Amino acid sequence: MSRVGNSPIAVPSGVDVAVEGRTVVVTGARGTLRRDLPGDISVRADDGVLLVERGDDSAQSRSLHGLTRSLVQNMVTGVSEGFSKELRIQGVGYRVAESTPTSLELALGFSHTVQITAPDGVEFEVPQRTQILVKGIDKQLVGQVAADIRKWRPPEPYKGKGIRYADERVKRKAGKAAK
Repeated sequence: MSRVGNSPIAVPSGVDVAVEGRTVVVTGARGTLRRDLPGDISVRADDGVLLVERGDDSAQSRSLHGLTRSLVQNMVTGVSEGFSKELRIQGVGYRVAESTPTSLELALGFSHTVQITAPDGVEFEVPQRTQILVKGIDKQLVGQVAADIRKWRPPEPYKGKGIRYADERVKRKAGKAAK
């Protein structure tokens, strides 16, 4: 019995959920998200809550039950509140050289600047030259864009230089001078 899959999803005011055949469409103040339901999983709306149900007790249905519930919950949260990931840049000369809500230009110690363009549904915010906020309504897309930015210069363990998540801890190494 799935503990995650059996939990009801509260639908806040201002969010509209429609089930069209095998597709769930969630519309809110920030936008619209749609997702196809896998396998024998169904979604039912009852008095401001959504219930995710599975048709049988097969291993496939059991494994998809909690996953589908989490994905629908993330859709509801995304269109009502949105998601964001914060990245920090550390290192001498490492910074955001130029930014718009849809593109970034990063100086990361290469001979050239790195150009990053946001896909549809994602936007960038740069409060400081060493801080990047990736915002959007699709949790998976926001996380993927943040991971792609971090991939340009992951934090290295000796000096700690690079791009890291705001809550990430980098385990430092002593280096040769410690001998």
